[in-house]
Amino acid sequence: MLRGNARDPALLPRLLLTLLALAVLWPGIRLSELNPGVLLQAENRQQIASFTSAFWPPAHDGDFLSLLSQATWQTLAVATAGMALALLLAVPASLLASRALSLRAASRGGRVGWWSRLLRLPVRWLLVFLRSVPEIVWALLFVRAVGLGPTAGVLAIAITYSGMLGKVYAEIFESVDQRPAHALLQAGSGRLAAFLYGILPNAVSEMVSYTVYRWECAVRASVVMGFVGAGGLGQQIDLSMRMFAGAEVASMLLTFLMLVMLADLLSRLLRWRLA
Repeated sequence: MLRGNARDPALLPRLLLTLLALAVLWPGIRLSELNPGVLLQAENRQQIASFTSAFWPPAHDGDFLSLLSQATWQTLAVATAGMALALLLAVPASLLASRALSLRAASRGGRVGWWSRLLRLPVRWLLVFLRSVPEIVWALLFVRAVGLGPTAGVLAIAITYSGMLGKVYAEIFESVDQRPAHALLQAGSGRLAAFLYGILPNAVSEMVSYTVYRWECAVRASVVMGFVGAGGLGQQIDLSMRMFAGAEVASMLLTFLMLVMLADLLSRLLRWRLA
């Protein structure tokens, strides 16, 4: 039976962590100039109300639905093509950056020498550089280079997501059981066979799940990049918002919501089939 004066032994650490979090958060709020009160100002409330009131009913005339269908397929094409190019770059880079197929690691019980780590550093730095620059920045650069259109979005997604996928794939390869691949390498098997039969069967479920999640992120990113001229739903949303066509914006937002739900359903289905 607990006594009435019993105290939580973790109370003081939790209190200190809370105070530390507030001390760190407060300068960030000040620097970001966050002021939710501007939403309550009369002029802003009137503009928000007038714009959102035009959202219903969503636009559904034939010409607009044809344009919406074309923009939706273009968004999916940009995300899928960008992910395909990213995979072509990420898979080889992840194998080079990972120590899972190291011959020295196979012969020394998983320990890797400094020379092997040094050889992998340039690949790891390349992956860091590719994912450190946001895709919207790459899109702006490629719009300058190749002009307006979906090509800029495809290249931007391919570069940024190759760095993300390469890093995560390398970590997945190193986190699975290494003994089958090491046994194959010690028996004289090639690295490709050791990867296909020793690493990939244990890693494919996580890889597929993360890849589908990244494809969902690529769909969202392709919409955002449309605001800088990369085509698709984003460009149409930008045009409709400039013309204060709230009904068209509502239809495109609903379409975008269905795309994200489709990606989530696909991810669940693939995880269930691979479980």
